[in-house]
Amino acid sequence: MLALVIAEHDNIALKGATFNTVTAAAQSAGAVHILVAGSNAGPVAAAAAQIAGVSKVIHADSADFAHGLAENIASQVLAICAAAAGTPQAYTHVVFPATASGKNIAPRVAAKLDVGQVSDITKVISTDTFERPIYAGNAIATVQATDAVKVLTVRTTGFDPAAASGGSATVETATAAAANVAVRFVGSEIAKNDRPELTAAKIIVSGGRALGSAEKFAEFMTPLADKLGAAMGASRAAVDAGYAPNDWQVGQTGKIVAPQLYVACGISGAIQHLAGMKDSKVIVAINKDPEAPIFSVADYGLEADLFNAVPELIAAL
Repeated sequence: MLALVIAEHDNIALKGATFNTVTAAAQSAGAVHILVAGSNAGPVAAAAAQIAGVSKVIHADSADFAHGLAENIASQVLAICAAAAGTPQAYTHVVFPATASGKNIAPRVAAKLDVGQVSDITKVISTDTFERPIYAGNAIATVQATDAVKVLTVRTTGFDPAAASGGSATVETATAAAANVAVRFVGSEIAKNDRPELTAAKIIVSGGRALGSAEKFAEFMTPLADKLGAAMGASRAAVDAGYAPNDWQVGQTGKIVAPQLYVACGISGAIQHLAGMKDSKVIVAINKDPEAPIFSVADYGLEADLFNAVPELIAAL
């Protein structure tokens, strides 16, 4: 068994999701190769070669990969798989992180290979059997994939990251696949944020609709996040109301997080939100409603008005 992990990166450094995906791939197939498709991404390939458990890094370099367009990356993945088919190095598993990028590329690869995709796996039972959450995490499905090639996306919060050092994989240069002429990169608008990336943060402070306005969100949540050195998150209700930007949304339709500490202020705990944060190591909930569902998953709950409790917490810190 041999797995091909598609690295997620920014052409400068590997994203944290790659390390968790390597762990899942190793549990699924044993041997792991990593594909680094990028533009001038030599440092990324070198870093990937240091990951514990990786035996080979395939580096495909082209300006067409600079922005990670799904069509172009999928073509490269398919070319690598086709070149290895029928040899002892044939890939039995093609594994992506279940991020926005991975979810964009994986279905294209699965469709072209004419195989089913197993999405958002949280546990590997055997080489062809996996667990994945359904119904917003209220049930866990056990799925067996009988295709010769298993295309998987990995919920990174379900797996510990592989060690970033200790490996000594070889780096092999691959011919870049031709770009898809039907697509081109037009531009991007990237939110600038001095705080830790939400999905990689060790501490997250989140606010809900109870804050009432963007001004109150900034007045109460920002100082708390500053004190804790935390990333900032929000419930969907807070984002929909305009209290917080879309990229802060935590939940089933937002970002799935599992920090060491998650502080939820004024968040009732709708099932969609719980699906995105209930794997956090320690959950602290502040809510004046004793019946709020958030208390069912909280390790520490404070029944209080956040407008009184948060300033007291900040002062105590």
